[in-house]
Amino acid sequence: MIRAVALVAGLAVAAQAASEAYTWTNIRQGAGGGFVPGIVFSTKEKGVAYARTDIGGAYRLNSDDTWTSITDWVDNARWNQQGIDALALDPTDANKLYMAAGLYTNSWDPYNGVILISGDRGKTFTSTALPFKVGGNMPGRGMGERLAVDPSLPSVLFYGARSGNGLYKSTDSAKTWTKVSSLADAGTYIPDASDTSGYNSQKVGIAFVTFGPAGTSGTATQRIFVGVASLGVNNVYTSTNGGTSWTAISGFNQSWIPHKAVLSPSENTLYLSFSDGAGPYDGSYGGLYKYNITSATITDITPVTGGDKYFGFGGLAVDLQKPGTIMVAALNCWWPDANIFRSTNGGTTWTRLWDWANGYPNLSRYYKYDNTLAPWTGSGVNVGNDQTAQIGWMIEALAIDPFDSGHWLYGTGKLVAGGHDLTSWDSSHNVTLKVLSDGMNELAVLGLISPPSGPYLAAAVGDESGFTYNSFTRAPTLAEKWTSPAWATTNDIDFSGNKPTNWVRVGTGDSTTGKQVAISSDSGTSWNQHYGAADNVNGGYIAYSADADTVLWMSKYQASFSAVSTLPQYAIIASDKKNNTVFYGASGASFYVSTDGGTTFKVSATLGSSTAPVRIVARWDKAGEVWVSSDKGLWHSTNYGTSFTQITTVTQAWHIGLGAPQTTGGSPSVYVSAIIGGSHGYWRSNNDGTAWVQINDAAHGFGSADQRISGDPRQYGRYTTTTSSSSTSSTTSTSTSTSSTSTTSACTVAKYGQCAGSGYSGCTTCATGSTCTYQNDFYSQCL
Repeated sequence: MIRAVALVAGLAVAAQAASEAYTWTNIRQGAGGGFVPGIVFSTKEKGVAYARTDIGGAYRLNSDDTWTSITDWVDNARWNQQGIDALALDPTDANKLYMAAGLYTNSWDPYNGVILISGDRGKTFTSTALPFKVGGNMPGRGMGERLAVDPSLPSVLFYGARSGNGLYKSTDSAKTWTKVSSLADAGTYIPDASDTSGYNSQKVGIAFVTFGPAGTSGTATQRIFVGVASLGVNNVYTSTNGGTSWTAISGFNQSWIPHKAVLSPSENTLYLSFSDGAGPYDGSYGGLYKYNITSATITDITPVTGGDKYFGFGGLAVDLQKPGTIMVAALNCWWPDANIFRSTNGGTTWTRLWDWANGYPNLSRYYKYDNTLAPWTGSGVNVGNDQTAQIGWMIEALAIDPFDSGHWLYGTGKLVAGGHDLTSWDSSHNVTLKVLSDGMNELAVLGLISPPSGPYLAAAVGDESGFTYNSFTRAPTLAEKWTSPAWATTNDIDFSGNKPTNWVRVGTGDSTTGKQVAISSDSGTSWNQHYGAADNVNGGYIAYSADADTVLWMSKYQASFSAVSTLPQYAIIASDKKNNTVFYGASGASFYVSTDGGTTFKVSATLGSSTAPVRIVARWDKAGEVWVSSDKGLWHSTNYGTSFTQITTVTQAWHIGLGAPQTTGGSPSVYVSAIIGGSHGYWRSNNDGTAWVQINDAAHGFGSADQRISGDPRQYGRYTTTTSSSSTSSTTSTSTSTSSTSTTSACTVAKYGQCAGSGYSGCTTCATGSTCTYQNDFYSQCL
């Protein structure tokens, strides 16, 4: 899966102080767009719940069914802590939670993992370093939970590690850890030993740790269960003496790996789900069991038989208010849709969310689908004459509110869903299945544009193609998702400077998903394939000429509409936004310019000792002005790249955005993800890089500060950046220096700026040559 990123938009307002104060609010996506492998409710206090993601941090549930990120503080130095491999709540204190954080156990992540500890519901954290890596985005990340708090003595925790590192115990609330050497089996299953990257050739390790029924308060719980990822042997263990010794439980199918284990205390029973793969993508067979702790007996309660077991089982939940009521999810039922099974008699009989009751292809669905909060998710794909693929896929997270039998949540590879009428399943065999991911965002944003007119923003994303944002306060509609032509990932996007409603994008599919270049003349409302593109070429960078008559494409495989031999392979590219004949390129330390519409390029200047240019951004309203970022800093040219001024305060830069100037007629605001003065973060300059202000702070690290940025050419201070740990897009208010000018009726608005609209109180007079033109009730623009 592509690493998660989220959109963050910033807005500046005038003030007298030179200090910067930011308030972050979310641009709404409605559904996360990524895998949610774990959801945990508090058994201590109603309404307290958390969700963990593989690459997008963790979230706390709000009373209105929205989610708030609790890991926005993760910064560049701790970027791997965006991967949450396990989450545990203190059963005696609703304020306390623990998380195992780390992204990969192979070479992709050089850091060991940590246990994150919070005593205030995720508002702040301390951490304990672990002597091994944690794999929040590794195979088997939906298993669990691997971390558990003793319900009788909450200072005791157990954690099941990956990569053969075994079981660990803490007796001081996760401040220190000791290996439990008495459990020798640390898990031997390896998904693919031949994988030279190490991603699939690591041992998955321990799958879950689950405490048995609580004992006397203040005394450690004696019964503990541990599942390990091993095949061909007994792989579920129990201890009756608090972990001093362990016994393998015989009777489970040794061809399957345990995924989840959930205790039903009033039944004194442990329910366990199994699959023959680690998940979340693999696994084609499996089962469901219950283990009676009193009698030590195992009962196979798998909801389906024979060939219907083809998907394995993952997500598992019990209703603590109704003993014997259990739910389990199909883990890898990719077609026609995932399924969830429910029993109210301990697994003796089952009902399900859909079946072929009337024979294929007539799918009988026992739910009402509600995607009001994320309309872009659509209604599914065609199966015969029906619409399916609504329930999801990769379902490892499944939970019933311990205080409310009607409230349930589950996570998929794309979003969180559930509802508040779960008990209707039993009375009428029908529930409302609602998308409930508002506040989450795991989209991998690969390209951004903020044109001077039309929609505020467009984002090229991984797995979900891309979106046009006409509003930051609601989720995109289905019409605002790029669906025709449709390919899973859009790698890059650009707009034409003189005709900003003209856009071009490039995808990463293959010939089975159509030609991978599409153009739009109506700001992304509709798209058409560019039939000049080859069927077997995809990816790379794309640029649109100022008058929208030339597309320059540096493809993934160095093929093009007509070959450009004078630009090196893998060069980055951009178009001048006002001069239709000019394109730019950069490779190594060389900067290239074409003055014949991209047909030929010549080296025009050098970029110091750069070896890896990252981004070229041309000013949207002035020909010949261009910025370049690289591994060696930031450069600025005002003469079509003939010469550059190096911004010496910037030692390394990634992405760049240009936005409206602080004062009318002034230089554009420059936004960069960069290292300045030794600090790695997001920065803004109002004076062509002479002085910089850091935009993010300790509470808003947003993961790796090397993500996409797009300034807003219409409104000073508003920008969009993609982050790798925050939950959703955000808006920032910032106080600015005294050089800001107050808006009055005598001021003028530059071309493409806002001049009217409901709630607008700024300038209403357009600069000479433009007229205040109505766009909608909230926005009029100088055109």
